[in-house]
Amino acid sequence: METKRFTKNDEGFICGHCGREVKPLGRTSRNHCPHCLWSLHADELPGDRANDCRGLMEPIAAVPDPRKGYIIIHRCLKCGEIRRCKAAHDAECQPDDRNLLIELTSRPLPPGVKL
Repeated sequence: METKRFTKNDEGFICGHCGREVKPLGRTSRNHCPHCLWSLHADELPGDRANDCRGLMEPIAAVPDPRKGYIIIHRCLKCGEIRRCKAAHDAECQPDDRNLLIELTSRPLPPGVKL
């Protein structure tokens, strides 16, 4: 049986790091705050909200991708898992903070993190 690799779950939320309101993206599942770029370790597969960890995920780096824009690298503060997430810097509603994305691109990738 084939497992669905993406579940659209476009709900707003309050950021667990900065406390600001995050509005739905309108086209796909938003999983990080556009204001501080932090995330919540909530997904096993994008949008499924099936992960029980629920640790805050710190944005530790970002890499530019010619097809996807920026990719944010998050590390869970609770379990240490590393996840990649496409930035929403081009969103019409609450775009990701471009200055924070650029700042993250200057940080080196942690050892063992592959692009």
